[in-house]
Amino acid sequence: MPVLGFETTLLVLAFVLLVAGVVGSLVPQVPGAPLSLAGVYVYWVGTGMTEPGVVLLAVLTMTGAFTWLVDFAGGAVAARVGGASTKTAVAAGLVGLVLFFVTGPLGILFGVAITVFALEFYRQEDARKGLKAALVTTVGMLASGIVQALLTGSMLVAMLGVALL
Repeated sequence: MPVLGFETTLLVLAFVLLVAGVVGSLVPQVPGAPLSLAGVYVYWVGTGMTEPGVVLLAVLTMTGAFTWLVDFAGGAVAARVGGASTKTAVAAGLVGLVLFFVTGPLGILFGVAITVFALEFYRQEDARKGLKAALVTTVGMLASGIVQALLTGSMLVAMLGVALL
């Protein structure tokens, strides 16, 4: 059985990381952006730091950093846009983190929505405002995942272009 060279192993690892980044962007609590960034930099090292070029490397790095920001802030921003207080957004984030280990992705969505509704209903004494905050938060969380998948997917496509050209 042939043994892969170190450079080839790095290039294969880079694409495994890039694909894992796209998948990770769709799975809550899996760091899609850092995985994608790791794939870009492993590829860069595997090519002797020649590909991708400096400009594309900078663009991909900024894309990864922005994706990471979307991951961290997406749900909280959506909660605030929906009218939830900062305390509610923080509490919902903590509930989502705990539920990840107990129920998985669907549990996170439902748990966060219920938490936002309950806390906002209690705070504002208005079921409509609580429901609006919960719905906007849930839609924002889903949209955040889609944006992350598109951004990490674009990083993968860019790197495929580099590798094939």
